[in-house]
Formats: sequence, C-alpha cells, structure tokens
Amino acid sequence: MSAHTSMLSPEQFLLATQYFAIGTLLFGALTALSFVLKWGIRFRLVGATGFMGVLTAGMFGLSFQPLTQTVVPGAVPYTTVFDSGASQIVIAVPNDITRTELEATLEQAASNLLKPSRLGGGQVVPVIRARAIAHKNGVSELLYLGKVTPGRGNTAEEKAPVIEIYADQLAKANRAAV
Repeated sequence: MSAHTSMLSPEQFLLATQYFAIGTLLFGALTALSFVLKWGIRFRLVGATGFMGVLTAGMFGLSFQPLTQTVVPGAVPYTTVFDSGASQIVIAVPNDITRTELEATLEQAASNLLKPSRLGGGQVVPVIRARAIAHKNGVSELLYLGKVTPGRGNTAEEKAPVIEIYADQLAKANRAAV
C-alpha cells in the first residue's frame, strides 16, 4: 500500500451514491417489513434508514465538485482579493509575472474558481481579473493585467476558458517590479 492516497473523483462519489441509494432502499424495505411483522427493532431501523438517506445525500453532494485544486504548470501563486460570490473575482499576482506565467495563472484560477454555481443560469458571465499594484513616488496604481471568462459552447474547445492579456498593463507592472 502506498503512503500517498489520492482524493476520490466526482465520478467515484457518484458511483458511491448509487450504492448508498441501493442500500437506503434496502433499509427502507427492511423497515417496512419490520412494521408489518411488528419487530421490536422497527424504530431503530427507521433511524438507520434515515441515516442511510443522509449519507446518500452527502455522497451525492460530493459528486458535484472535486475537492482538490487544479495545478497548471507554469502558474504562480495568487491570492483572491475580491470575490462577489457570483460573477466578479479579482486575484492578486506579483508585478514581475511574465506573460506565460500570467496565462497559466489565469487558466489555473479559472479551473479552481469558475464553478457551475457561479454561472448564474446564463444571465451573467463570471470573470476573473488578475491585478498587480505599481508603487511609484508614493502613489499606488492598480493594474489589471488580464482576465479570464468561461468559454461558451458545446465542444471542448468552445468550453475552454477565454484568456485575455493586457500587454500594456503587464509591461507597466514589470517596470514597477524593478
């Protein structure tokens, strides 16, 4: 047995949900039978059936989202500095970030932060903005270096996040890093 164990995937949680649902139905049938036959443990079986229902619902909930963060090669650590809970997210990145690192970081942020619950039923488009702060002569300026939005479409290519880099702002942030 290896020392490293991996987290279950959403697909595995969904499979476990199916088995738990079958178990819940079996407990329900056993509980119904216990009432018909007036067994002494019938009320305990009601509790066991209810608990199986709670476990089934929990497994179903875990099947929606992975519990692990996606790591994109080349991405730099970022901090979420604003999150409206719906459509607006701002992450802070270092001033000396390169274009390649920024693209990878935005891709990673999209994977980790753009969840189906944020999509708002298609009414609003969630957006993640990457920002840095340039300090010069006692004045701090917020620089938005790029943004990422979820792709819209049916194919894998159309669903890929859409990344936009603001080259002029990135250059300004890089100059401020020196």
